[in-house]
This record gives sequence, C-alpha cells and structure tokens, in this order.
Amino acid sequence: MDQVETAQKIAELQNLIEMSGTINMEVFYWWCTGLMVIIHAGFLAYEMGASRLKNALASGVKNILAFAFIIPTFFFFGWWIYLAMYNGFTPDFQAGAGGLPWSSSMGPNLADNASGIFWGAFVLFAATTASIFSGAVIERIRMSSFIILAIILGSVVWILAASWGWHPQGWLTVDWGFHDFGAAGAVHMVAGFFALGVTINLGARIGRFAPDGTPLAITGHSVPMSIIGLMLIIVGFFGFLGGCIIYTTGGQWTTIFGTPTTLSSISFNTLMAFSGGIIGSYVITRQPFWMMSGALAGIFSAAPGLDLYYPPLAFLMGITGGIAAPLADKFLTNKFKIDDAVGAFAVHGVGGLIGIVGLGIFSGFPNVIEGAPAISFMGQLKSALVMASLGFIPGFGLSYVMAKMGALRVPPKAEEAGLDLVEVPLAAYPESVPATAQETTPTNTSTVTV
Repeated sequence: MDQVETAQKIAELQNLIEMSGTINMEVFYWWCTGLMVIIHAGFLAYEMGASRLKNALASGVKNILAFAFIIPTFFFFGWWIYLAMYNGFTPDFQAGAGGLPWSSSMGPNLADNASGIFWGAFVLFAATTASIFSGAVIERIRMSSFIILAIILGSVVWILAASWGWHPQGWLTVDWGFHDFGAAGAVHMVAGFFALGVTINLGARIGRFAPDGTPLAITGHSVPMSIIGLMLIIVGFFGFLGGCIIYTTGGQWTTIFGTPTTLSSISFNTLMAFSGGIIGSYVITRQPFWMMSGALAGIFSAAPGLDLYYPPLAFLMGITGGIAAPLADKFLTNKFKIDDAVGAFAVHGVGGLIGIVGLGIFSGFPNVIEGAPAISFMGQLKSALVMASLGFIPGFGLSYVMAKMGALRVPPKAEEAGLDLVEVPLAAYPESVPATAQETTPTNTSTVTV
C-alpha cells in the first residue's frame, strides 16, 4: 500500500470516527428529549390528581394543549429569540438567521445533525415552563386564556430568559458571571414567578378561604395519582439535565457555559439533592405530597451548581429547598390569600431562587468564558432579580388585562359545576357517583355529595 492510498484510508477512517461521534451526539439528545416527555406525563397525572373529580380532565387537557400549541409557536419564533436576543432587547439578526422558520437549519438537512435535536430539547424545556404554570391555576382559569398565557410563557418569556442567561454569549453570563447549569433561573424561577403574577389576578377558588380569610383545604380527588405524577417528573428530569450538557465529539462533556463536567458528577449531586429535598419536606410536613414536591424543590435548589458542588453540599442545598418550599407556600396562603393550587411558585420559584443565590454564596468558581467575571454572590443575586422580574411582570401584566376584560376566569356557575362539564365533553369517571349532583339512595335518606 503506497503513501497516497494510506493517507486516503486514514482520511476515510477519520471521517467515519467523526460521523460516529456526530450520530452518538444526535442519539443522546434524542433520548433526552424522549425522557423529557415523561415530565409532561408526570405533570398530567400530578395536576389531575390534585384536582377535584369535577375538574380532573380539564386540568389534564390544559397540559396537553399547552404542549401542542408551544411546539409550533416555538418553531416559528421561539428558537429565533434564543439565537438572536442574547444581548438583551436588541436582536442580532445575523445570529438569529438560523432560527428563522425558512432557514435550511429548520428542516431536513443531511449536513446539519444538530439544529433539530437541540431545538427539540429546548421546546421540551419551553413546554415544561407551561406545565409548571398550569398547576397553579387549575379549577378556575378559562382554557383559552390559559393557552394564550402558556404560549407567551413558553415561546417568548422563558426563551428570552434562556437567551440572556443560558446562552454561551448571554449578557448575564458575560457581564455578571451568571452560572445556572440546570436552568433553575430560566425555567423554574421564570415559570414560578409568572405563575405568581397570574394567580394574584386570577383569585382563589370558590371555597378556598372562609369569610374571615381562614384557609380551607381543597383536596384533590387522588393523592396517589399526584404522588406518582411527581415521581414521573423526577424520572423525566434526568432527561432534562441531560439536555443541559453539551456533547463534544472526541472531548469531555461541558455545560452550556463551556465548563467541563461529567455525567458522573451530575449523577452524584442530582440524587443527593433529590433525597435532601424529600427529607427536608418530610421533617416539616410529614405529607407525601410535599415530600415529593420537596424532592423537586431540592433538585432546583442545587441545579445551578450540579456541575460544581461536592455531593454533601448538593444534599444540604436539597434539604434547604425541601424545607423552604412548604413553608413559603403556607406563608403566601395565610398572609396574602394566594391560591396556588399545587404550590408551583413555592416549589419552582422559591426553589430556583435558593439555587441561584445559593451558588453565589458558595462563590468563587471560575468562569471559562473569556473576559467574563468569576461566579459571585452579587452576580447571581442580580441575575436572580432579572429572572424573577422577567417571569412576574409579563405574568401579572397580561393576566391583569385579561381579568379586566373578563376573559381570565370562568364564571362562578361554571366553576361550581366543574370545568369538565364546561370545557371537556367527557366524564373522567363515568361509572362513579356524579361529581356535582346530590343523590338520595332508595335505602337511605341521607344525602351524599361528591
């Protein structure tokens, strides 16, 4: 074999190796995206179980429709926002060109194995923000208003936050040294504060508070279903965190910020934070619903530093989030009479806030982006304020306008009858006792109300 032929064989082998790495990258994100769909199966079960029987299907349908509407809107303009808006409110049209719906990157293209698979992961992040918001407003929001708000949150607000703070050139990172491996800010804080803004204008469910303001419990029809749903969210979150890692052919894994990491370190810290969240909520409440919600809050509280923490520190952050979430929900309910049906703000908003600021407390980690400052307390705190504002202001402002127009909430009669009857032409449990009727059995004169 002469030198020319040897060189050709080496070049062919090199191309095969590179293509194999490209395909492996594509397969990795393909399955991350598939796992993230389980998050939405979890939210579906979680919110249906947390609803009363008369609202169970309507709560589930909201999640299904949010998922369906966010995918095309994220295709038409959401991905462009991420690519173009990293500097703030001034778009970089050249950088955003690849996200235009008619771009060659936004469709079948044998020369591009990355755009579609990254878009798929990001659109699942977008749908997650809508599902977080969805739980807070069950049992009284109009379906049409919810869909509009979900599109704004998932295809505009969250992806703008991601472009600012979860983009390699995002201004929060470049200017302030912001670091948020697991999207505690862009996904969880933004969605949690958006939900808070909407619930303020939406108001409490009928019967949630006594005339003197005392909170009255409204229990969902199936706590086991909610607990199983929460566990499914945990399962799907491993796909979510996989989507936070950059697969580099022939090199080490990195975060979206370029920080070297490993799946091994993420595994240590995720599981430690998960267990810490359960323990923290168990100590405070003893309730299985809050134990599993606390598990989520625990992961979010450690999420920004999952690539940096030593496992006992992730465990400590998880315990902190698990303790703080139920206490925050109780405070908002008792003090401000806010009816967040599943504690979405406490779990995601407060958990994400603890995570962002907590990483700043344990500051000093270097930033690999050239010219960017090191991770610091003030950088993380200021970035957290940006994320909170970016979620709360649109959520409150849009829902305020809708409420003034009478378009945000269903009428009281519809709420009392149940949204399944009003929004969904199907009974969740047709063989059971009717959800709203009062019936007297022939053998017993007592009245049964369900």
